[in-house]
Amino acid sequence: MHLVRYLSPVDGRPIPGVRTGDTVASLAGINTFAELLQLSLEDLRAAVGKVGEGEPAEGLKFLPPLDGRGEVWCAGVTYERSRGARMEESTEQSVYDKVYSADRPELFQKAPAWRVVVDGEPVGIRSDSGHDVPEPELAVVANSHGQIVGFTVCNDMSSRSIEGVNPLYVPQAKLFAGGCALASGIRPAWEVSDPKNLGIRLVIERDGAEVFSDTTSTAKLVRELQDLIDVLFLPNDFPDGVILATGTGIVPELDFALAEGDVITITIDEVGTLTNTVAVGREPFAFLATDNLEGIR
Repeated sequence: MHLVRYLSPVDGRPIPGVRTGDTVASLAGINTFAELLQLSLEDLRAAVGKVGEGEPAEGLKFLPPLDGRGEVWCAGVTYERSRGARMEESTEQSVYDKVYSADRPELFQKAPAWRVVVDGEPVGIRSDSGHDVPEPELAVVANSHGQIVGFTVCNDMSSRSIEGVNPLYVPQAKLFAGGCALASGIRPAWEVSDPKNLGIRLVIERDGAEVFSDTTSTAKLVRELQDLIDVLFLPNDFPDGVILATGTGIVPELDFALAEGDVITITIDEVGTLTNTVAVGREPFAFLATDNLEGIR
């Protein structure tokens, strides 16, 4: 079962629903994903349990599972591999070594809801970067009360060349058109047996051939998921919910960089799969602003 957001085949409005296998059922009385993530975990689970008969998922247009004032945030340097990769690329290595073991995690805002791309849409790399990689991450979905209600797949696209020059350039290395992708479905928290023991796999294809692949596990994540959410909520309100990507344990070696047309596939056990094709620059993502204005995202 996955919580999804899609265009209603009746009137074209974005609505929340529940996908089970090849069918999708709408959530009665809940008109937006923001409303869904305003519910307590108990009430959300009850609402999901009341869905009726579904319709075929084939032909439906699925949207990012976030809307309204929803935001995507990220945690950084939460895996030993990430610490090592950041130190390899950076002129200021000590900051990454320190944050890995510090009490306070690195947290940064990645994208508001309207800037997020979804499975099947392009992901972006900056035209002024030159060395970019995907970062496959388990994303924690929290409601407005700070409760973990589900999990999804995030690709936290990153410019290694920009961040490597100076850690203060992290916002430019992380926040750009097409830089944040989410799977179309959220797996409810009550259906994931152990989120700290999930396999993660990344595959990158170029011209139909595999050019990179690797695996890791959330068992290597050094932070506790609820602790990350608690730190995020301590100074902030998230009235329409928030999705927090929890860091990556897979980083290609320095001799690998993404290219236009590469196909990136991320799979997380029990959670889902996310596939996107790389595009360069901001122009391929003009549709995000247009769709938002027209009310179809």
